Amino acid sequence: MSWNPLLDIHTPIGDQVDQIETVIVPRARDLGGFEVRRALPHGRRQMVGPFIFFDQMGPAEFLTGQGIDVRPHPHIGLGTVTYLYKGRLHHRDSLGTDQWIEPGAVNWMKAGYGITHSERTDEEMREKPFNMFGIQTWLALPEGHEDDAPLFHHTPKADLPILEGEGKEMRLILGHAYGVEAPVPMPFDVFYGDVKMQAGAQLPLPDDHEDRAVYVIEGEVSQAGQTYEPGRMLVFRPGDSISITAGGQGARVLILGGEILNGPRHIWWNFVASSKERIEAAKEAWRAGDWAHGRFQLPPGDDGEFIPLPD
Repeated sequence: MSWNPLLDIHTPIGDQVDQIETVIVPRARDLGGFEVRRALPHGRRQMVGPFIFFDQMGPAEFLTGQGIDVRPHPHIGLGTVTYLYKGRLHHRDSLGTDQWIEPGAVNWMKAGYGITHSERTDEEMREKPFNMFGIQTWLALPEGHEDDAPLFHHTPKADLPILEGEGKEMRLILGHAYGVEAPVPMPFDVFYGDVKMQAGAQLPLPDDHEDRAVYVIEGEVSQAGQTYEPGRMLVFRPGDSISITAGGQGARVLILGGEILNGPRHIWWNFVASSKERIEAAKEAWRAGDWAHGRFQLPPGDDGEFIPLPD
């Protein structure tokens, strides 16, 4: 599920290698008129801190009658965050959660030992055209938390901390950075922020996190004399003092990272684990389909169908 592209023209050379470890160009996939660009996992980087999947959804416009239907499916060993800029998604899970995901809000779903969820655009949204644009991320859980009980935590946009000054505004999505902390319970060291930058503004990356990256959403940013356009993930070496500068039209970026986990993770379908045995056990549990007494249950209110285990 990772992608190893040919050498990209934006890959730094010479002295710049000391500042940028990797420049990731996401792989684009067309899901029936809805484009998804995956930056992680990648042939050069499986994770940035605990971030193991990083998908850009859209931007896309859905015509009347069209929408998204991600049927109930399982997860283990990870936490998910869907952060939207445009659109809405209806989230339901096996804990009984029934929550609309809306722009700027944070919905943290920790799968732990096992959870099932669906994401849809319901009939009301399909009565007229709508736009969808956002980022979906998976965070691998540390070994000591892979068997945690699942949970879901919703944080409205208004409750997220904001830092402003010197031509920058940052909304902290997860974790801690620049002396503030997001109100989402996290079992590990992480940071994830949405930053708007005016033209020429400079943003120093947090220096108290081991692993750090920047994903360009809008505009352009420069670092060490190189300019990077939207859809680029810049991964920096641990320990270096790093700043990025917005281009002449300003920029919007996501900053992310955290503590490096103690080893790589196995990924199969929607399962992430530190061992193949954990994944095999989850596969058997989903294949068995014992929704009443087994490891996985279907979401109340959305239990009429599910995604079967892939062959």
